[in-house]
Amino acid sequence: MQHTHYWIIRYKQQILIDVQNPLGPNFLPHADYLDGDHSDPIMVGYWQGLPCYATDTRSPPEHFDGQLVPLRQVFGVAGAEAFAMAGRASQLIDWQLNHQYCGRCSHQNQLLDHEFAMQCDRCGLTAYPRISPAVMVLVRRGQDLLLARSPHFKPGVFSALAGFVEAGETLEQCAIREVREEVGIEIERLRYFSSQSWPFPNSLMIAFFAEYAAGELKPDPTEIEAADWFSIDALPQLPDPVSIARRLIEGALSELQ
Repeated sequence: MQHTHYWIIRYKQQILIDVQNPLGPNFLPHADYLDGDHSDPIMVGYWQGLPCYATDTRSPPEHFDGQLVPLRQVFGVAGAEAFAMAGRASQLIDWQLNHQYCGRCSHQNQLLDHEFAMQCDRCGLTAYPRISPAVMVLVRRGQDLLLARSPHFKPGVFSALAGFVEAGETLEQCAIREVREEVGIEIERLRYFSSQSWPFPNSLMIAFFAEYAAGELKPDPTEIEAADWFSIDALPQLPDPVSIARRLIEGALSELQ
């Protein structure tokens, strides 16, 4: 019988993927692997034209012939669109689990059925899914790119600079401040590149190109392990293709080469 919906089932930050699907790895067409110990299912959108539900199970799936895939690796296993949908589902699951009770009066919240909102029926406070905007900046100086690495990166990997937007700050102000704080230089001619939802846990990455304006590199040791200007012909190891950082760097290369 033809199925009528899809399920994104998460277990310990891993997504159950049906790798036996003859059309390629996919989400599950049913919820047979769930037991009673799981979060309330939430409809997170449409996948391949059908409603898609998501839930977090607290018990390991039994008799499952597919694969448990860490969220970040869904990109390589099932593709960019599946990664985006799994990321959306994971963020909405976390939001639902983290807002079971009202932050103002502690009464239990209820999930509204007409929008993504958890609402207290005692005081009316509404909690929407959290989104944390972060700016990423790739600074160019002639044929050189400014790349840096955080201590949290994989060994040898360098990337563009990035930081979270503060309250009352524009994206442009954030970009200028983050570059100045992290490596001590000034930038100009900011130019928007693209954006990406980054579900670790709930970021929205907004990527820019910028041109070097003034100053000497002075990396902040509390955030930056190393930073340098790299010729486009001698780049270090770059971030994985799943991230917008990789696309941002490749975008610069396509313009400069």
